[in-house]
Amino acid sequence: MAPEGEDEEMKTFKDLGLCEQLAEACDNLGWKNPSKIQAEAIPHALEGKDLIGLAQTGSGKTGAFALPILNALLEAPQAFFACVLSPTRELAIQIAEQFEALGAGVGVKCAVLVGGVDIMSQSINLAKRPHIIVGTPGRLVDHLSNTKGFSLRTLKYLVLDEADRLLNEDFEKTIDDILKAIPRERRTYLFSATMTKKVKKLQRACLRNPVKIEAASKYSTVDTLKQQYRFVPAKYKDCYLVFILTEMSGSTSMVFTRTCEATRLLALLLRNLGFRAIPISGQMSQAKRLGALNKFKAGECNILLCTDVASRGLDIPSVDMVINYDIPTNSKDYIHRVGRTARAGRSGVAISLVNQYELEWYIQIEKLIDKKLPEFPAQEEEVLLLLERVTEARRISVTKLKEGGGRHKRRGTEDEGEEIEKYVSNKKGAGGGGRGRGGGRGGEGRSKKARH
Repeated sequence: MAPEGEDEEMKTFKDLGLCEQLAEACDNLGWKNPSKIQAEAIPHALEGKDLIGLAQTGSGKTGAFALPILNALLEAPQAFFACVLSPTRELAIQIAEQFEALGAGVGVKCAVLVGGVDIMSQSINLAKRPHIIVGTPGRLVDHLSNTKGFSLRTLKYLVLDEADRLLNEDFEKTIDDILKAIPRERRTYLFSATMTKKVKKLQRACLRNPVKIEAASKYSTVDTLKQQYRFVPAKYKDCYLVFILTEMSGSTSMVFTRTCEATRLLALLLRNLGFRAIPISGQMSQAKRLGALNKFKAGECNILLCTDVASRGLDIPSVDMVINYDIPTNSKDYIHRVGRTARAGRSGVAISLVNQYELEWYIQIEKLIDKKLPEFPAQEEEVLLLLERVTEARRISVTKLKEGGGRHKRRGTEDEGEEIEKYVSNKKGAGGGGRGRGGGRGGEGRSKKARH
């Protein structure tokens, strides 16, 4: 959906040249008008041109490439018509869901090829000859090498979503292998929130006279996002996190950390203080990651502790606030993180907690977005009223993680959801003795949401 007040002459999806069925599918999904990137990209795509789409995250990029592909598929149906590559499993699953929703009325079949899921069941899906393949590069190469009868020799469309991330060293060889396995005669779309030298390099390698569409300035955040920072001593960072979550107790929040261990530790700490928090990280099995994401989407938990695995492309419409508990070392990751809120014209808040060791990284972020951000207002004396309870909650959480094998024991990570649930029910009163603002209002937030 386009942000409000974006364009005085609002186009409809039919005006862009899409067929009747797809225009109707957009309407059924509640997409009344195309977003800026959709309005600019779709007509060029329908003319058969290659695309480079640069747009802020949350601006409707998936629709911008899915709709023209589906339009072309309806004109000439065939199996293995298009392949969409994504850097993360969750994003791949979400893209496939969008294709299926848009193509529901016309019988579009998708296959999702990602790691962490049984490869045999994916092979069975491929044997059914789906129209659209969505996957992560490594698992796609596995199938191209090992799944009998599967090839992409007839592929008509290739999409690289979050192209900047797909072109780092982790994926470089697999992307090369995929490019060798597909026809040179095809349409290629690159989409990303950020343009990097590697995207430019790939543009030269595999696009033909592409149309470049920039629906945003080079690196930017949306105007409806309220961004703030707070300088905090490293030893009080947990206290500030609990203070902010308490102040915004009715909100749905994503808290970004640098490591998988930190997501687990903070989830335990926050639950010990009465908050409904759940971790998601690359160390969890795919089933656990999806389970955590679904709990968050359904409102069972209103705080998601995550690493950058969740900063790309995940569309969770109701995120009110993003907190950078750890400042990202790569300033472009800041753009992707804060893009989880203030999506599609809605407002949102992003607060970055900056300690004395992270100042350099924070300065790079302000340079990148070309903004001096205001400070989050808080009285330190008031924040430190929480110190005793937060310190105790952290001590208990650290002990619990050590008992479970901590970072060294893989199974402890896999069973993190149950582990946290079990732990919290055993320790119900552990953080609730004091009536500090964190416990009281954190608990209120808990009971308020329990109905959902």
